[in-house]
Amino acid sequence: MAIRPSILALLAGLLLAACARENQEATTVPAIATTSPVEATTASPADRKAYFGALHVHTSISFDAFTMGTRTMPEDAFRWAKGETIEPGINGVKTQLGTPYDFYIVSEHAEMLGSFQEMQTAGTAASKLPIAKRVLSSDGAVAAAAFTEILRDLNSGTLDPALLDPKIARTTWRSIADVVDKYYEPGKFTTFLGFEWTSSPDNENLHRVVVFGDNKVLPDLPFSSQDSPDPAALWAWMDAQRAKGSVLFAAPHNGNSSNGRMFEQVKFDGSPIDADWVKARVRNEPLYEITQIKGTSETFPSLSPNDEFANFELWDFTLSAETQRATKHAGSYARQALIDGLEIEARGLGNPFKYGFYGDNDTHAAAGSNEEFNHTGKFGIEMIPGVRLKGLPGMPAGQVEQVRKFSSGGLAGVWADENTRPALYSAMLRRETFATSGTFIRVRMFGGFGLTEADLAAPDFAARGYARGVPMGGDLKGKPGTPAPTFLIRALKDPKSANLDRIQVVKGWLDSAGQKHEKVFDVAWAGERKPGPDGKLPAIGNTVDLKTATYANTIGAAELAVAWSDPEFKPGERAVYYVRVLEIPTPRWSTYDAVRLKLPLPKDVPPTIQERAWSSPIWYTPS
Repeated sequence: MAIRPSILALLAGLLLAACARENQEATTVPAIATTSPVEATTASPADRKAYFGALHVHTSISFDAFTMGTRTMPEDAFRWAKGETIEPGINGVKTQLGTPYDFYIVSEHAEMLGSFQEMQTAGTAASKLPIAKRVLSSDGAVAAAAFTEILRDLNSGTLDPALLDPKIARTTWRSIADVVDKYYEPGKFTTFLGFEWTSSPDNENLHRVVVFGDNKVLPDLPFSSQDSPDPAALWAWMDAQRAKGSVLFAAPHNGNSSNGRMFEQVKFDGSPIDADWVKARVRNEPLYEITQIKGTSETFPSLSPNDEFANFELWDFTLSAETQRATKHAGSYARQALIDGLEIEARGLGNPFKYGFYGDNDTHAAAGSNEEFNHTGKFGIEMIPGVRLKGLPGMPAGQVEQVRKFSSGGLAGVWADENTRPALYSAMLRRETFATSGTFIRVRMFGGFGLTEADLAAPDFAARGYARGVPMGGDLKGKPGTPAPTFLIRALKDPKSANLDRIQVVKGWLDSAGQKHEKVFDVAWAGERKPGPDGKLPAIGNTVDLKTATYANTIGAAELAVAWSDPEFKPGERAVYYVRVLEIPTPRWSTYDAVRLKLPLPKDVPPTIQERAWSSPIWYTPS
């Protein structure tokens, strides 16, 4: 679920009223990798290319999207991702993507799949449900009350069974699969089928997006949170489907609104985790959604007080029926989870949080909103800029704030052999992925004990990285006396976006006493800056003109590259490393909107942001 019940309900009512993507012991992802389709490969892994897309996309088939004025269907989603113009909502506003995607995955909510669509058709069983008249009422207050009731029932597991009609869900599921196959163009544009498992116990977000590698063997129906709200039950269901021939994995939703539960170290029932639980999680969940329209969950300022860039696009709310901020940040953010995973592994249970990273949209209008200058919001009703900044008449200030604090959405980057289902899916399984906050930054990372600075500048840079190291998502192992690994890192700007500010390496580690640590290293940067006495690199500067919402690429670099070795490396300590790449400051979407509408800049969100990319981690383990 994308937004708290009260917001959905209120916006639904107001809407109806107002608008009628080797030792070097490199280890592979566990057994899940064996279920991948046969991978089509290039002549060499070094020829892999970066492909961009989204795994987390909703259309009006999802109940909350329909509520919020969205009227698109899966066909519209794929058309939009390919660069066509679509009309997402009932307000007549059209939208078109500036840079088309390489792949797109429709992942509707498993709960009430197709039921709200069905209510529109007179004579159907869904249209005859007592709740349908209230849902479709022209009286906004009546509709708002109905949706509040439905959404609260969903979170508590007490939905009216009539809203979970398997016949409607089955027909809808098959129709989506057919559209997914219809729009698949191997080598040019790749589509996947997925769904979102929408577990929100106590209104805390545990959602997962489930992705199918192909449509050859599909379940009769998606697994719903009404079947079970326990992630372990989802994993068991996935294992059962895999045994029948299905090809699938799950990716946890951005965990910032989980109130500490996404990476908690107990089972759903509160009992201690064990090795079997860890294996099930790793087997089924290779990737994690680190950023999306509901903000970024890399880290939080209180968790990383020495990280000057930790305060980035934070959406610090739960999914409760009230305007309520999250009270628990530990357990909700990826960096801490990576470090916690090292400690859990040291206890002999394995590492449950061994995730590759990707960014995504979580659009509920079929059309993503990753382009800051072309932001269209999360729902159909948000297509009007004034609504995004000021809300609708009568909306409480706290709820308007949440809409303004929505991000522009992210992107999933994948280093794959080609733009096909087998190649992209296999790359996701091996975690050779990266995330961006919305721009098409390309980042590549290799780690190894035999890599050198000469390898970084070599024309066959990637070939050397694969031959003598591991790519992002991989593992390195060492023993006493092992030298520090060298990381080869390259970042290339989005041709249509801003120049690059810097490359950073984020390290987490477990010391000899079992204590957990983190540190951010500036390893490459644009310009002639030098770190100050405190070790901090001075800011790049800021060319943004807030009066016109424009900026100049007169600072920064088009490309940055570095061969970096950890100066604090100790071969006996478990560690994890990932790359973060920052752009120079640019206007936030809210600034673009305010300037276009001649409105004051909102004070509760920053006027500028530094778009960024995150590589998947590389793990180091003493042997």
